[in-house]
Amino acid sequence: MDVPLLAIAAWSGTGKTTLLKSLIPLLKQRGVRTGLIKHSHHQLEIDTPGKDSYVLRKAGADQVMVASERRWALMCETPDEPASLQHLAAQMNSAALDLILVEGFRDEKVTKIALWRRGVKGEAEELLDEYVIAVASDEALALDLPLLDINQPDHIADFIVSWLKKG
Repeated sequence: MDVPLLAIAAWSGTGKTTLLKSLIPLLKQRGVRTGLIKHSHHQLEIDTPGKDSYVLRKAGADQVMVASERRWALMCETPDEPASLQHLAAQMNSAALDLILVEGFRDEKVTKIALWRRGVKGEAEELLDEYVIAVASDEALALDLPLLDINQPDHIADFIVSWLKKG
């Protein structure tokens, strides 16, 4: 079973992480089990220098899994071919999820809710492509898409649940 992907797409500084921090517990309250894939433009380092897993990865292991009683993480080196969003999503346990939220990946061909705030960057229309199903903003915009209030995460969660049911 493929888990639907829904990206929250916007320019840096718009509030993607802030919105997701509110949305995830709201979706959970509505019975939606979510996963999250976050894009980073920076060199990602989740390992701690000096720890065994870091030392062994730096020694040349292409994949390192760190596991404890309550969580595990898999780190994969991909210097020659960065992983695609679809590949990353396929690594998640689809049986345990109803939805994979994606932060960033603005240019991917995946269903999106675009976030826009005046003064952050550009115009709202610059974020729109054929994959955008709604726009969340703090302003009234004249668009041919559902307009959600970026400051009302409850309403955005309801929109997402409705979208999932149509799916």
